[in-house]
Amino acid sequence: MGLRAWITAVLLGCTAVAAQGESRDQPNPATNVVSLSASGFLEVPQDWLTLRMSTSREGEDAAVVQSQLRQALDSAMAVARIAVAPNQQMQARSGAFGVYPRYDKSGKISGWQGNADLVLEGRDFTRIANAAGKIQTMAIANMGFSLSRETQQKLESDVQALAIDRFQARAKEVAKGFGFNGFQLREVNVSSADEGGDMPMRQTAMAMESKSFSSVPKAVAMEPGISRVTVSVSGTVCLK
Repeated sequence: MGLRAWITAVLLGCTAVAAQGESRDQPNPATNVVSLSASGFLEVPQDWLTLRMSTSREGEDAAVVQSQLRQALDSAMAVARIAVAPNQQMQARSGAFGVYPRYDKSGKISGWQGNADLVLEGRDFTRIANAAGKIQTMAIANMGFSLSRETQQKLESDVQALAIDRFQARAKEVAKGFGFNGFQLREVNVSSADEGGDMPMRQTAMAMESKSFSSVPKAVAMEPGISRVTVSVSGTVCLK
């Protein structure tokens, strides 16, 4: 899908016009002030996948539970490292890891339970999905799509330029409409936002772990969504 751009601008309001008899060439800083806002956004396909795999263990001994989790994580990481690729195509890192007590009705510790996570992320969706399908000691907990940091920064720069151009064009239009020759920028605020939804797996890790690991598909079907990067420019100008 190609880039699509929209630019919107709205006149929010203005203060009183120049006092009678006052020269427009030398406006009073407290008069001839107009508040303006302009914004622009681009919609682009999401290019970053974050996939989290998880496993849980429980038992009467905390050390045993921790050891079992560590073994499961080490085994999964060994498989993931084989598929790791440079240039942010695929990265692998450990996620949450913890062991917690379980309590009986009397408030005493009756056992221990814990969980360990492995995070696969990057630009190569197929490589990440295939790697996840080969891991036998963990199940897919959830996954989500977003924009990579590089794409986010580039889009913000592009959209910011569009929004600033539209702000300046709008200020010139307003100045001309009120009979002024131009404007002087007094105050400006620039803000940005990335609007895009993750696509979590509908099947949780606990549900998947109730099945044998051999039933986990070798490749996970997935489809990235669309993210919108928006930059808004607002401020006040003094007509002159």
